[in-house]
Amino acid sequence: MSSTTETAAPETRGGGQPRSSYGWRIVAALAVTQTIGYGVLYYAFSVFLAPMARDLHATNAQIAAALTLSILIAALCAPLVGRRLDARGGRGLMTAGSILGTVAVLAWSRVESLWQLYAVFAAMGIACAMVLYESAFAVIVSWFDGPTREGGRANALLALTVVAGFASSIFLPLTGLLVQWYGWRQALVVLALIYGLAAIPLHALVLRRRTHAKRELATAEERAGLVKAATRRRPFWLLVLAFTANGGAAAVMAVLLITYLIHLGHSPVLAATLAGLLGVLSVTGRLLTTGLQRRLPAALIAAAIFALQGVSVLLLPLVGHRVPGAIGCVLGFGLGFGIASITLPHLLVGRYGTAAYASLSGRIAAFSVTDKALAPLGAVALAQAVGYVWVMGAVAAACVVAALALVAYHRV
Repeated sequence: MSSTTETAAPETRGGGQPRSSYGWRIVAALAVTQTIGYGVLYYAFSVFLAPMARDLHATNAQIAAALTLSILIAALCAPLVGRRLDARGGRGLMTAGSILGTVAVLAWSRVESLWQLYAVFAAMGIACAMVLYESAFAVIVSWFDGPTREGGRANALLALTVVAGFASSIFLPLTGLLVQWYGWRQALVVLALIYGLAAIPLHALVLRRRTHAKRELATAEERAGLVKAATRRRPFWLLVLAFTANGGAAAVMAVLLITYLIHLGHSPVLAATLAGLLGVLSVTGRLLTTGLQRRLPAALIAAAIFALQGVSVLLLPLVGHRVPGAIGCVLGFGLGFGIASITLPHLLVGRYGTAAYASLSGRIAAFSVTDKALAPLGAVALAQAVGYVWVMGAVAAACVVAALALVAYHRV
C-alpha cells in the first residue's frame, strides 16, 4: 500500500541518491530533535518545579498541574495532528511545532503568575503533539513504506527510540547545571535556543516535502475509509485498550517507584538508582523486542513482556523489602518500559498499512496519553486512601489487561 505523506517520492532523488539512504538521514535528524525535544519540553520540568514554586509563590502541586495540562492538551490534539500528518506529511507540521515549542519555552522564562504558566503550557502541549514521538514515528513509517522496507522501518524506529531514550540522562543534569549557574529563567532561555537552533532547521530542511498532488486526492478518500472501517471493528479497540492500560501503568511507576521503594525501607539513593535503571532497561527491552519480531508475532511478544511487568509489580510488595527482590522486580518491569513505542507502529502497519497510520495512531494516542496524564494522580489518591499495596495491585491488573488485549488482538 502506498504512503500518502512526503514519501510519495521516487526511489531516487534528483542527484541519484537512494531513497533508503535519505531515509536514514531523516532518522538521524529526528533522533536529534526527539532527544532535545523530550529533554527540553518534558524532562526539564522536574528541575524547574521547586524554583518556580518559590518565585511564583505557589505550591508544588499547583506548578505540577501545568505539566498535566500540557499532556492533556497534547492528547486532545493527537487525532487532528494525525490527520494532518497523513494528509500533508511532517515537514510543515513539525517545523511549525518546533517554532511554537521554542516560543513557548521562551515565554515560560517570563511567567509571573500561575495563569500565565498554564497558558504557556497549553501552548506547549500543542507543540508536543506536533513534534514528539507520534509525529516522528509517522514520518518514519511513511518513508519506510512497503513490505521490502519492513526491516528498515523496524530498525529506524529502534534507532530513533534508543537515541531519544537518553534525553533524560542528558537534559536532567544539564538543566540542573544551567539553573545552578544562571537561575531558572535564564536556563530556560538557553534551553529554548538549544531546541530552536536544532529542531527548526532540521525539521524544515531535512524532512521531505510531499509530492504527487493528484494521488493525494485519491488517497484522501482511502484514508477516510480505512479509519472509518478500523474504528468500527474490534482489533482497533483492543489496541486502544492494550496501550492505554500499559501506558497508564508505566506512568504510575515512573512517578511513584522511588517513593514506594523508600516506603519499603530502602534509602533514597538506592531508590533513585533503581528507578534510574528504567531508562537503561527500556533500551534493552526495545532491542530484545525488535530482534524477536523477526521470528515471533509482535503482539504476543509484547503481551508476554506486559505480563512479566504485571508479575513483577505484584511481587514488589512481597519481596521488595530486600535489595535483591527490589532489583529483580525493577528489572522485570523495566524490560517493558519502552516497548509500547515500537510495538504499536508495527501492529498498526501490519494490519492497516501506512496510508492512514498517523490518523489511527493519533486516535489511540488520545486515549493513551490522557491515561498517562491522569493515572499518576489517581494512583497518588489511591495510595493516600488505602495504601501503596493497592496501587501496585492496580498497576499489575492494568499490565495483565494490556497483555490479554494483545493476545485477543493476535487471535482476531
